[in-house]
Amino acid sequence: MDIEVLGALSVRENGVSVVPTAPKPRQVLALLALNAGQVVPVSALVEELWGVVPPRSARTTLQTYVLQLRELIGAALAHGGDERCTAKDVLATVPGGYRLVVRSGSVDFREFERRAGAGYRAMDAEDYAGGARLLADALSLWRGPALADVQAGARIEMEGRRLEEARLCALDQRIEADLRLGRHRELLPELTVMVNQYRMHESVHGQFMLALHRSGRRSEALDVYQRLRATLVSELGLEPSAALSRLQRSILMARAETPPAGTGAGTDTAERRLVARTP
Repeated sequence: MDIEVLGALSVRENGVSVVPTAPKPRQVLALLALNAGQVVPVSALVEELWGVVPPRSARTTLQTYVLQLRELIGAALAHGGDERCTAKDVLATVPGGYRLVVRSGSVDFREFERRAGAGYRAMDAEDYAGGARLLADALSLWRGPALADVQAGARIEMEGRRLEEARLCALDQRIEADLRLGRHRELLPELTVMVNQYRMHESVHGQFMLALHRSGRRSEALDVYQRLRATLVSELGLEPSAALSRLQRSILMARAETPPAGTGAGTDTAERRLVARTP
């Protein structure tokens, strides 16, 4: 079984989709997919579908949804010609809940975690070219917001936030690697979009400031700081962090011309500290 949740939900057996069109069975499959190979308690599925006050018929209705999923899985299994494996083997009933069995298939969010982990290790070893490549490879698995076509209850929403945070961490580290490799000009279009998407994310704004400053656009880098400060003060009543304030001061005191490209050459301590900071 091949599972993809980093975008629209896709679950395939023998290359055949087993994703139902009805919203609630799709929701059940999504939560099982997010926990592939692990037991999902009935109570967790009921809470995901109906919240903390489920109807009396919740467990019976859930069983109906499981049967619908098994029908789809059974039809997909028939394409493979393996009569030894049944739909109940793939979507197994276990004490207290259900488990979706992957067997020899792939799970995209676990592959993302594996590739991103390799990228983080490369960054720790100061292999910035390898880190940039590995993290970009991990991020290429994303096809859009996680489970973009699934209505989310509390548990799927929480998992979606966790996956999005993992994506943002990997993106932050990939941009850091590119900055250390002197790719500041190439990063400007991407960071321009990101500061508008993440209006109060200090790390993204700090990276944009660095990229602008190193591209000889000092005044624009300082404008980015002022816009972020105005947003933080008006919406949260907070000042920018000490690290970002140090970066702003270092840009103010720096010469106006473009600092040399590379892994920190020509930059001061505050810049190096900001770009080396982990999210």
